[in-house]
Amino acid sequence: MSEIYTPTDHLAELTEAGVPEEMHAWLAEWGIGALVVKMGIKFLEMSAERMVATMPVEGNTQVAGILHGGAHVVLAETLGSFAAGIHAGPKRQALGIEVGATHHRAVASGLVTGTCTAIHLGRTLTTHEIVMTDDAGRRLSTARITNLIREA
Repeated sequence: MSEIYTPTDHLAELTEAGVPEEMHAWLAEWGIGALVVKMGIKFLEMSAERMVATMPVEGNTQVAGILHGGAHVVLAETLGSFAAGIHAGPKRQALGIEVGATHHRAVASGLVTGTCTAIHLGRTLTTHEIVMTDDAGRRLSTARITNLIREA
């Protein structure tokens, strides 16, 4: 049986994830998404031009004990899609149409920080680059996402 969420539940979820209060009204109806919660992603900065979040390695590893490559992509797509959604604004939505990642280095513990930077913020398309680093600031992976902007 699936859980039923209320806006109050989402507000607690948004606060726990570090979403700034000024964005709560925008996200209160949908929250941040079950996968973002499961992955332990916490937002540090949120804007269309730059978005930063962390994610723990623990709980997101593959069988060899290192961060799963798909977890890198989840963090990247989360950051790029949220940034595109902010750029889209009210009554418009961002839909991911392409995402790709290159993995440079493995990590087995600590926090991964994703820093998302806008490459292109257009009327119908956005493109962001997302760099994931470890606690020592070493680059773990580089991703790029393109989102289509359309009327909701």
